[in-house]
Amino acid sequence: MQVMKWSALALAVTAGTTQLAFASAQSESKGFVEDSSFDIFNRALYMNRDFRNGASNGASNSANPAGYREETGLGIRLLFESGFTQGTVGVGVDAHSLSSIKIDSGRGRYGTGQFDQTSDGRGDDTQTEVGGAVKFRISDTVLKYGNQFVASPVFSTDDSRILPEVATGTYLVSNEIEGLELSAGRFTALSSQTSTDRDTFEVTEGDIVGASYAFTENFSGAIHHANFEDYHKKTYLNLNYTLPLADEQSLNFDLNGYRTTDEGDALAGEIDNKIWSLATAYAIGAHKFTVAYQRSSGDTRYSYGVVDGGGTVWLNNSVQFSDFDAQDEKSWQARYDLDMATYGVPGLSFMTRYITGDDITTSSGEEGKEHEWNFETKYVIQEGAAKDLSFRLRHAIWRANDAYNADYSADLNDTRLIVEYPLDVL
Repeated sequence: MQVMKWSALALAVTAGTTQLAFASAQSESKGFVEDSSFDIFNRALYMNRDFRNGASNGASNSANPAGYREETGLGIRLLFESGFTQGTVGVGVDAHSLSSIKIDSGRGRYGTGQFDQTSDGRGDDTQTEVGGAVKFRISDTVLKYGNQFVASPVFSTDDSRILPEVATGTYLVSNEIEGLELSAGRFTALSSQTSTDRDTFEVTEGDIVGASYAFTENFSGAIHHANFEDYHKKTYLNLNYTLPLADEQSLNFDLNGYRTTDEGDALAGEIDNKIWSLATAYAIGAHKFTVAYQRSSGDTRYSYGVVDGGGTVWLNNSVQFSDFDAQDEKSWQARYDLDMATYGVPGLSFMTRYITGDDITTSSGEEGKEHEWNFETKYVIQEGAAKDLSFRLRHAIWRANDAYNADYSADLNDTRLIVEYPLDVL
């Protein structure tokens, strides 16, 4: 499901294009304390997944499960990032505390991915996980070891619920050449969004390497590769081009693609998939119109989330519920975005999209089909004591034919109300 992949890649490329040839980030360090920050990020999430046509909640171990999942939770993140000590080699530390509080749940309604499940089948009332990392910087290159959040197309920690996944390992990011960002990492553990276990997914060892380059102000590309021992190998490619037109008008093209195969003992089963997507977006003032096409091929569906993070699906047709990534699936998307700042209401935005997919290979041999509507409204307070407090309402309607229902999910409606409040303490 979509977790802001485009913006994460854009930030990575931007980071590479803003380096100055005559001054590195380390040479301008003010010090360990002077450049430190401490933030508190609060996220409340109400989520209801309503299964249609008499289907029940399969995540519940109740004798009488409900026909839906419904839970409300609060996630509180304490995030400390030190600056770097001055000198040729800067040293710093990052630390975090992640706490979840159950506001509402039940045995029959459990399963929205916000809480761990207790022995009696209920959502855990509270959970807390703490972690940290040590980091080193030379010039414009940073090496970090420990617990961290990662946003790579081939290893991306999921942040779609009240708390994020947390990876453990070593990660290097270098911006020594203007416009070019290089990254490499080795990860040995990954905790889920609902568990305090350091390695929920039993990662053996995962190596990633990547490069992104801004050829011009409007044209960028990226290539990333991952090898997770005894699970899979994965390669990702991206090209992004923006064509400026008249004032406040532009045309953007975004191409993404993955090649994934199983590796070694294939602990996640057979994997053989190629998938790519192309989106074209026309922006004019407050409006943006997007059309996207996505194609999956190979002997299996696209595979992610087992050991490489629940956010490792940087594809244009990965949306609120479905990723439209089944075996042999072809899908189309039409999307409309509206920014109300142009009409005197800064902070208010709307989005709607429709995706339809077909030609799916199913276990029954019949062609699978699916489609999904998404609606989203968001408002961010712009000033005052509650500045940056945001409210977001998301709703998805997902339907499929019987052949794909049997393989993937019962028809459902998915509703989420998300309230976020970031606080900059230091």
